[in-house]
Amino acid sequence: MTNVVSVITAVHGPSAVYLADAYKSLNEQQLPDSWDWQWVIQEDGETDDVTPHVPDDVRISFGQGRHGRAGMARTMGLSRATGRFVKVLDADDMLTPGSLARDLAVLTSRPDVAWTTSRVLDLLPDGRTVGFDQDPVEGPIERGEVLTHWQAHDFRAQVHPATLCARRDLVLALGGWMALPASEDTGLLLALNAVSRGWFTAETGLLYRKWPGQSTNQAAHSEQEERAARMAVVEARAEALLALESWRIDAA
Repeated sequence: MTNVVSVITAVHGPSAVYLADAYKSLNEQQLPDSWDWQWVIQEDGETDDVTPHVPDDVRISFGQGRHGRAGMARTMGLSRATGRFVKVLDADDMLTPGSLARDLAVLTSRPDVAWTTSRVLDLLPDGRTVGFDQDPVEGPIERGEVLTHWQAHDFRAQVHPATLCARRDLVLALGGWMALPASEDTGLLLALNAVSRGWFTAETGLLYRKWPGQSTNQAAHSEQEERAARMAVVEARAEALLALESWRIDAA
């Protein structure tokens, strides 16, 4: 029997050209014996722009749906995810060698850990990479720890939600990604941390592409009124989950 990790990718027309690089990074992953990956690609919309860029691989499941931004696309993709674990991979990003194997090593050996994150390098348009200078030490991340850091650092977490790998059943129980125009991945990260212990891997697990068309590079992403509303609902959800001891996940 093959164990599966489902890699979830939301994509829209402008980012579709980067799927080839994402696929290359995924195809080069070396997984433990009896493990394989499934790539669930969900278009945010129903156009003819993405299909030509979807690789021909039986491990890939491609779907389309009404436009609702990345959070809705990822959550819709969960309907086709068959894996025990769910891994995030944005269409314009790339996994580093060994990323999936490191996630699985933690999640299959530590029943007290329900999700993992890892170090990120920003990939700049000129090919240079830049790291984050405040990465935590490698090891467990206790319940509520991400929320505390996020509140104290202008709503910036110490770990990156674009590197999440988590138990699929827990992602489903939390409702998937939040129904927000942005920060939906941060919302899921804080919700996961509110109910369960996580893990940070110090070895780089993701190249986070910086390019003009990415959503976080648009002016609307930083508009103060909307940003305040997003942060308020993300915070309220995490605090509500922390307060519900019945939601606490201590073991797999």
